[in-house]
Amino acid sequence: MDGKLKGKVAVITGAGSGMGRAASILFAQEGAKVVAVDYVGETAEETVRMIKKKGGEAVAVKADVSHWEDVNKAVETAVQQYGKLDIMVNNAGVFDSFKFCLDTDEALWERIININLKGVFFGCKRAIQQFLSQGNGGVIVNTASVAGLGAMAGGTAYTASKHGVVGLTKQIACEYATQGIRVNAVCPGGIATGMTKDLMSDPQTDQMIKMTTPMGRWGEPEEIADAMLFLASDDSKYITGETLRVDGGWRAK
Repeated sequence: MDGKLKGKVAVITGAGSGMGRAASILFAQEGAKVVAVDYVGETAEETVRMIKKKGGEAVAVKADVSHWEDVNKAVETAVQQYGKLDIMVNNAGVFDSFKFCLDTDEALWERIININLKGVFFGCKRAIQQFLSQGNGGVIVNTASVAGLGAMAGGTAYTASKHGVVGLTKQIACEYATQGIRVNAVCPGGIATGMTKDLMSDPQTDQMIKMTTPMGRWGEPEEIADAMLFLASDDSKYITGETLRVDGGWRAK
């Protein structure tokens, strides 16, 4: 398929739903061969079926991004199936339901940090290893959040994890810029996904999100996918270490 990612191979984590699924479908429509990765294998396989129905090419991988062996399996699958890796989208993440510090126990803290931050670190590290072995650079897109740019867009653990993703993105971008590797982050605001359905169904939270977002609505997963495509394509070839807000103006105030 022709498009902005023609001939590219992309690994996308959290591809079984929401923003990851939207990005997987869009990237495939733009010509990329996609490795759709999710902790729930059935949802990743459903994403692949959706891609193939539209004429794209993809393969599913069941993986837990908080485990190095699983992240390695995802990248190895890309190399074995398609011969290389060009784009790594570290999108998998979980939310902490706005839990305050005193309501955050060790188990919740470790779950959020392990998936949201360690998982992104593992994805970046394994992708960079592959990019360097290929010798022709590559692109990493990390999913952070407006919670990575300030307080109160999440709870204690979630906000800490997303601040970590923003810092990690900037640091790695500087470390490998001279080797043709670009690393950027997209920072979504309130997006209508499976992860936020409980928040959307709560009238008070739903109203709070809409009132604090200048555009007055939740964002759609496809709107985040568009931003990911921009950062993954040559449209942003002179951009690295950037955090792109896609939040309906939330952090503009």
